[in-house]
Amino acid sequence: MKYFRLLLLLAFCLIPTASAQDEPYRDSAMPIEARVEDLLARMSLEEKIGQMTLVEKNSIAPDDITGLAIGGLLSGGGGYPQPNTPENWAAMVDGFQEYALATPLGIPLIYGVDAVHGHNNVFGATIFPHNIGLGATRNPQLVAETARITALEMAATGIFWNYAPVVAVPQDIRWGRTYEGFSEDTVLVTELATAYLNGLQGEDLAVLGTPKHFVGDGGAVWGSSTTNNYALDQGVTDVDEETLRAVHLPPYQAAVQNGALSIMISFSSWGGMKMHAQQYLITDVLKGELGFSGFVVSDWGGIDQISPDYAAAVVTAINAGVDMNMVPYDYRRFIGVVEAAVERGDISLERIDDAVRRILRVKFALGLFEQPFHVAELLADVGSAEHRAVAREAVSESLVLLKNEGDALPLPADLNTVFVVGTAADDIGLQNGGWTIEWQGVPGDSTIGTTMLEAVEASVSDQTTVIFSPSGRFRDAVDANGQLLRADVAIVVLAEAPYAEGQGDREDLNLPEGNVTLLERVRERADRVVVILLSGRPLIINDALEQADAFVAAWLPGTEGLGVTDALFGYRPFTGTLPHSWPASMDHVPLERMLNSAVAPLFPFGFGLTTTATRDFADAPAITDVYVP
Repeated sequence: MKYFRLLLLLAFCLIPTASAQDEPYRDSAMPIEARVEDLLARMSLEEKIGQMTLVEKNSIAPDDITGLAIGGLLSGGGGYPQPNTPENWAAMVDGFQEYALATPLGIPLIYGVDAVHGHNNVFGATIFPHNIGLGATRNPQLVAETARITALEMAATGIFWNYAPVVAVPQDIRWGRTYEGFSEDTVLVTELATAYLNGLQGEDLAVLGTPKHFVGDGGAVWGSSTTNNYALDQGVTDVDEETLRAVHLPPYQAAVQNGALSIMISFSSWGGMKMHAQQYLITDVLKGELGFSGFVVSDWGGIDQISPDYAAAVVTAINAGVDMNMVPYDYRRFIGVVEAAVERGDISLERIDDAVRRILRVKFALGLFEQPFHVAELLADVGSAEHRAVAREAVSESLVLLKNEGDALPLPADLNTVFVVGTAADDIGLQNGGWTIEWQGVPGDSTIGTTMLEAVEASVSDQTTVIFSPSGRFRDAVDANGQLLRADVAIVVLAEAPYAEGQGDREDLNLPEGNVTLLERVRERADRVVVILLSGRPLIINDALEQADAFVAAWLPGTEGLGVTDALFGYRPFTGTLPHSWPASMDHVPLERMLNSAVAPLFPFGFGLTTTATRDFADAPAITDVYVP
């Protein structure tokens, strides 16, 4: 991170100096608190409320950034410029920033994105395994390095605020956000989320992290959601305070102790009240008991869910302790409601000043007043081979080997014929899952990366024949005599379709019957069958497991398919262990039912078979699919 901060200072040297450098708050040598108080004293009520307003970038009239002193903008999932390139991202964000700097006080914007597994809205960026996969690595140093690279690629595009990490402790894998959490285990979540936060922020707060969603979103119960057609997401966390504190609060306590300066509130409810309205938890516990000195940000329109009376909802949220409000669309309405509430005395000036003080504190700590624009020197590294090599390592360490009958893995070097099966084997979008380019993710060639098929083709010898069939039928796979070929091994890739948040809530986690039929068909044409499962959570796989000689839980690995084949072909060992207990049936879901069941899970928490590397990694195929500006 020291190199990163040096680049920031070099970039700052190229920025023209402002015309009013004599104001104390502009003096970077002054203590942050002194700068905050000096600037706060110069601000009108309108400017303060503007700083509390966070707007979705497609909804803002750029002149309003200046006229209303808007404090923050964001890109939601899919909120990219056209065309979607790192360079265009940098130009877009810098352009918005220029409007903010044109205000009389020159307070820079803070721009945020959900870079939850790499800078995942950006075409060509490095996409890491989702957090559930990182949870399987049990490697905090590696997790921190994925976050550091994410920070570098974000800074290259002028974005210094990441809505990550998710520090939820998912207790029901039917939840569509299960893959955003590291584990069902509070201790593991706390360790890895802390590592991620430290990697993202570095010693000098390189990029602002945002532990989310405060608090207890991973404990919501099935059928309790009232949002859209969701069943669990944004639902009710029906536990007592002792359980809330024991299971869900520790990651936040660790985050605050490790320098978290932004925390996002959950859509969920507890104790009969939406979390955005919880003054006790936000102000008394988070800001008081835990000593959180940064700012609290709402989730996307989260304040709207408090009450059908919008004005009452806004007043309740701000008084509860929400400092920056993700509007995200009708920002003029929000600003007008807050102004009127202050005039009526429903929101005190002290509460407004507290919120703005917290926001300004973070902007000064981030160095935005000195370096508000993108770091051009980092653009060439977005999606670089060096960054992708770390993602590739993360993929290999995230793989959990559930079955390895007859030492089917690692695969030998002298294979004659390899069948590769399944649509997902040649689909980078299915590898990435949700929160990739689009909010819900998208199948197909959504970004740059190496598919499993490409990785297999790169990993086998020149004498090996690789044949791909999405359906696994191989009717045309014949030898010189017209006889049907039989494969030494069939690598079958099964996958969940991409999803995100409540749209991924799924009552039945059984693999579709067609997957078992596919495996039965392939079994007839191959000596060994290796199954790779791409999923955002454990699924019910009993029948498929019987058809496989080896079965690998690969989670949602991201862009680096070579990370999977490195382990399959012995360039790296299998070392991953389950971050979730694996249910034997739907009777084991949610986790509490499994813990109280007389029937053992299919695989317990922490399970994972191991192998040893049989080849020198120096001989492994090189990464070739990288972004070229």
